[in-house]
Amino acid sequence: MVLNVKFDSGKSDTDVKMKSFTIHLSRRVLMFYIVDVLIITASFFFFIWLKPASLRVYLPYYFEPFIIFLGIWMAASIPSKKYAYDDKKYLKDFIIPVLISDSIALGVITVMIVGFNHFMYSRMIVFGTILMSVSLEIILFLLFYYHRKLDRDSEKIDSIDVFLHHMETLAKTRESEELPATANIENYPVFTLGKYQSEIIEEMNVEAYDFMCQHIDKTRNQTLMVSTTTRFNIRAVPADVFNVIVNLKLINDIRWVNKFIETVNTKLPVGGLYIDCVETNEIVKARVLKNYPPVINYTLYFLYHFMFRRVFPKLFILKKVYFFVTRGFDRSLSKAEAFGRLYSCGFEVIAEQEINNKLFFVARKVTEPEFDMSPTYGPLISLRRIGKNGKVIHVYKMRTMHPFAEYLQDYVYKHNDLQEGGKFKDDFRVSTLGKLMRKFWIDELPMLFNLVKGDLKLVGVRPLSKHYFNLYTRELKEKRTKHKPGLIPPFYADMPKTLQEIMASEMKYLNEYERHPILTDIKYLWKAFVNIAFRRARSG
Repeated sequence: MVLNVKFDSGKSDTDVKMKSFTIHLSRRVLMFYIVDVLIITASFFFFIWLKPASLRVYLPYYFEPFIIFLGIWMAASIPSKKYAYDDKKYLKDFIIPVLISDSIALGVITVMIVGFNHFMYSRMIVFGTILMSVSLEIILFLLFYYHRKLDRDSEKIDSIDVFLHHMETLAKTRESEELPATANIENYPVFTLGKYQSEIIEEMNVEAYDFMCQHIDKTRNQTLMVSTTTRFNIRAVPADVFNVIVNLKLINDIRWVNKFIETVNTKLPVGGLYIDCVETNEIVKARVLKNYPPVINYTLYFLYHFMFRRVFPKLFILKKVYFFVTRGFDRSLSKAEAFGRLYSCGFEVIAEQEINNKLFFVARKVTEPEFDMSPTYGPLISLRRIGKNGKVIHVYKMRTMHPFAEYLQDYVYKHNDLQEGGKFKDDFRVSTLGKLMRKFWIDELPMLFNLVKGDLKLVGVRPLSKHYFNLYTRELKEKRTKHKPGLIPPFYADMPKTLQEIMASEMKYLNEYERHPILTDIKYLWKAFVNIAFRRARSG
């Protein structure tokens, strides 16, 4: 073997590249230090500004302790390797060093303040600066994490090898009418569970493979197997060729989730199956709290998984920041939202199973997608309800359920029993904050706008969704639609416990109202007031 080495001014190309890399790395570390100094300084000045005095009074007195504080903060980053960048791959590689470094700094500063009484200045400035600096640092490193993640994802070929090439060619051929509409399915190159068992198990696991096999015939050739996060790969598939579509990628990483599911819907016949998986908020919370030490786990969960992944996407301006940073990867989805999106896109969930921290589901196509152009996603929602004369009215409420949960009434009705008061028992669609808001009627305050608008009157039957309305008897439905629904229902006067008792209570109220409208509403309003004020009747 002959090794040819070319020398240029005494230096090899490798030496030059290594030197360039070292300079680039040094600049990046220097940049981190500079940005960190700016973060700490900005946090410090912010809490100085909050104090009820001028900077001229506070700054000279606090300048020396701030320099010491800054030195401790920066020195604590050395053992944790907080500023190391190129060897970091996972989220924990970015966040854990930040929390360790800042915990070290916090410990040293706390000892100096409490143990030695060294710094005689405001605790609010000290701990406020630390808290704000930690929050801003976590946001900064989250940006770098997503930057690295997007770089890695952009290098991957998001396809299913030769198959999609054949499918796209066949789709174009069919569009040009060169392929007969009655083409035999045997002519299509397809993936089957049996043929690609080892590949599926390698990407998922044996339990997930077995779950799929329960709903798919392994030998049939009408199953499309993909591993994709873009609907382009689904659009390339001819319609009405496959009756099962399986995707091995989490729907959390799909940028336009509903558009993707809608595209899957167009490729399946009625009764066709769509199998996929999701990492729900419930699974994420349990995993984070289990895998990280106390205090750190709740801090990480609150700042990143709750505030950044769940709150940011629901607020107008912050939503733009969230999607600019993440480009839709690693989306936070509750079980209610994931299944609600499926139902809104024309599917019903017929099977589900949690496997290896993922919730796998089998959804069956039952209809075309609803194509809701204004889904209820923010804190204030508009719900379609049956009003007078059967007209659909929009009732405004504060959100107490997870997004898209309104599509799951049929699912919840099939899987949950009704509890006392006609509410669904153990309704997973309701969030923790939502339960508190419902208890004190905070969620119903926006309905005052419907009262002013004239859609509702003060006392009357509760405005119902189409699904709940269809549970009523024909006689009661006809009588209900003759009158406006109300803000305060007869429920709070009679306190019924079952659906039958609720229907009897409403029928009784409507019969009385038709005879004596004003007196009936006054009587029911008084009864509701007594039950709420003295008998602690609460909204479920």
